[in-house]
Amino acid sequence: MSSFTRLSRAYKNAKTLSFDDTSKIILFSDCHRGDSSFADEFANNRNIYFHALRHYFNEGFTYCELGDGDELWENISFDSIFNAHKNVYKLLKQFHMEKRLHMIWGNHDMVYKDPTYVQKNLSSYFEPIEDCNKELFEDINFHEAIILKHKISQQEVFLIHGHQADWWNYTFWRWGRFLVRVLWKPLQVWGIADPTSPAKNYKELIKIEKRIKKWILAKNEILTVAGHTHRPRFPNPGDIPFFNDGSCVHPRSITGLEIQKGTIALIKWEIATKDDGTLQIVRVLLEGPQQLINYTKVRP
Repeated sequence: MSSFTRLSRAYKNAKTLSFDDTSKIILFSDCHRGDSSFADEFANNRNIYFHALRHYFNEGFTYCELGDGDELWENISFDSIFNAHKNVYKLLKQFHMEKRLHMIWGNHDMVYKDPTYVQKNLSSYFEPIEDCNKELFEDINFHEAIILKHKISQQEVFLIHGHQADWWNYTFWRWGRFLVRVLWKPLQVWGIADPTSPAKNYKELIKIEKRIKKWILAKNEILTVAGHTHRPRFPNPGDIPFFNDGSCVHPRSITGLEIQKGTIALIKWEIATKDDGTLQIVRVLLEGPQQLINYTKVRP
């Protein structure tokens, strides 16, 4: 099956969410939440991510996570990840309880495409202090893709992880998981990068982006947002409308895309130093905001 076919199938089966100019949506991906060990890249940015996510919760945003939220290649079970970042998951639970949480699975958490696995592992957690199981993400569903559809303009925003354009990480993800667990995770401490990861292989990254852009052109230039490559993308109006929200494992920062008031913007959260030497977490606008409607293809 070609990458074009995989992307088309994901679009056809995508969950549709309605939105309008009053909606506020934050898109993050590639958190790669791990077990807080030396190989857990998310651990370095955990406080930045938690602060940003709490801000979006308090401001009434809906949170869409575009895959690879949990690092289930390096880690065998969700339990170790949950225990390492319990405060993060309790905050995500608040989003879920208010029906403001929508999840997409990527190659590193592809096991979440199995509803039985999700039900067994994510519905509840054991609280040792109270010696009982407590609800976590009851009845949550993970999707391969999501379509945000504007109530007035009918414009669509196609959300996907992006590994559909990466034949190795989609078709042979189990082999990739095996190699990461037995080979690349131990070598990571020595700074040796996994060559199968597009985030660390520039040539592969370019190939994946070209395949996605080719699909977008064939689909009447539908505005598409992906993750997977970890490289933020924010095109100008008139260019191919292919966005990438980056990742939450950049060195000392996380990036994402905000949709609000009918616009889209690329943002970064990072630690900055005040004049008095104290540290603070700040939001930085990188690109935009641009009106979403500016990315609609106009036909004569």
